[in-house]
Amino acid sequence: MPHYQAWEEFTRAAEKLYLADPMKVGWEPGQAEPRGRAGGTERVPPPAVRVVLKYRHCDGNLCIKVTDDVACLLYRTDQAQDVKKIEKFQSQLMRLMVAKESRSAAMETD
Repeated sequence: MPHYQAWEEFTRAAEKLYLADPMKVGWEPGQAEPRGRAGGTERVPPPAVRVVLKYRHCDGNLCIKVTDDVACLLYRTDQAQDVKKIEKFQSQLMRLMVAKESRSAAMETD
């Protein structure tokens, strides 16, 4: 799990991770692997990109993790000004996920 020290490197890697397969966002019955009890009917959805924010008050650290269950990118900060950067990045990813036009063009405009 790579820990990025530079914000720009992290955002580029996270964008690349999402744009590698942006349409893999839901469950398709033919693609899932069985999980759980032997012979059970539970299914696991294919990997989709997720963003997780975690704040630890005792350390004063904010951690953002972007993962697709294969690759996991992590950026950790204790600087208050980085919160605005993280908020902007998260809104850019949300716009990419709901956009119908070219996903790469939306990130280039911001």
